[in-house]
Order: sequence, then C-alpha cells, then structure tokens
Amino acid sequence: MAKRALVTGGNKGIGLEVTKQFLEKGYEVIVVARDFSSFDIKDDKVTTIEYDLSKDVKLLPSLVEKIGNVDILINNAGFMQPKYSYDNYPVEAKQRILNVDLHTPVELMTLLSKSMVENNYGRIVNTASIAGQIGHPDIWYGIAKAGLINATKIYAKLLGSNGIAVNCVAPSPVETDMQKDNSQERKAEFKKTVVSGRFAEPSEIAKAIVWLATDCPEYITGTTMDINNASYV
Repeated sequence: MAKRALVTGGNKGIGLEVTKQFLEKGYEVIVVARDFSSFDIKDDKVTTIEYDLSKDVKLLPSLVEKIGNVDILINNAGFMQPKYSYDNYPVEAKQRILNVDLHTPVELMTLLSKSMVENNYGRIVNTASIAGQIGHPDIWYGIAKAGLINATKIYAKLLGSNGIAVNCVAPSPVETDMQKDNSQERKAEFKKTVVSGRFAEPSEIAKAIVWLATDCPEYITGTTMDINNASYV
C-alpha cells in the first residue's frame, strides 16, 4: 500500500513542487489549501481539501478526521505581511499569521502523530525560513518561523523513540507568489548576499523536503536544513 503524505499549502509554490515529487514516487497525497482555482493536477492519488488554516486551531480536529491517518506530514503552508510595521501591526493580522505559520503546524504535529506513534513510523517536515534565524521586517513572520524551528527540535525529542523523524528546512527567499509582498529594493539587496545572485527555485526546496520525508536516515532528526546559498552560514 502506498504511503500517505499530507502537504499543507500544496496547491502552489514550494508545496506544489512537493506534491508533484511525491506523486512521482508513487505516494498518495492529500493537499490542504485555501484555494484550488489554479491547481491543475489531475491524478487519482491526489485528494484536495479546501480549508483556511488561519482559522482557530480548535477546529483542526474536524479537519484531521477528514484527512485520516498519514505517514508523512509536510507543514508547508505559510505567508508573510511585510506591509505592517512592528509598531502598527493589527491584532487580527498578527493572529492570522501566527495561526498559519506556527499554531496550526504545531497542532497538526500533535494530532497527526498519534497514528504515527501507533504505527511506530512517521516523517514530519516543517517549512521554516531564514527569517526565523536572522530576523525579518515582518516581525511576526520571523517570530512564527523561529517558533517553528524550536517546535521541530521539541517534537523530534518527543516522538523520536516512536520511529518518527521531525526536521525542518529554513530557506532564504524563493521565487514564489510570496515575493509579490516584498519590495523591489529589498529583493535586490538580498540577491547581493547570495553567491548565485538569484532566489531559490521552488523545486530546489521541494527536493530537500521530500528527501527529509523519504530517503533521509532516521538518525537525522531535530535538524534545520539551511537552504540559503551561503547568505547565512
């Protein structure tokens, strides 16, 4: 029986590439996202679930019940809001970004790891960011991603004895829709810091995520894979 992988935000960007790469490996993929209007994958092994991950985490058990048991969890969904300054950040906006980028991933690890523990096998990969390591103009994006890096370490210790490996990736900027929220000046400044002079491609980050979720040795757990083209070594 094919292993089942859940990919949040698997409808576009990095998540879409992760979805495609899992399908190439013969995995069954459940994609949870808010909008599938541009999602054009037609495959019997893909199940799509429309859901807004910025909702209160108290509602997640009903989502997990719909998803069922999975062998692999990819907490990929995320967004940033650089239009807000640190001293003028609406409470509602702060709650939305914390829900999507931190609270929901942690709660999904808690809920979906239960069946993994029973099966004595599981792989969890969280998409963090360089923003959680060096700071970011969107203060609450950086705080959320830093929290996700720490949560990765915690859950690796909690679940490791049950055959579950938990890791995360911390990419620098990637050529996705998220870049529309960054100013041209900031994008130009960042490109000066990387050795290749470009942003990462979604497929490059996806390859690392899928490796951590499949072929990566079990002994590698609790790690943060830095993918930043030597901009933060």
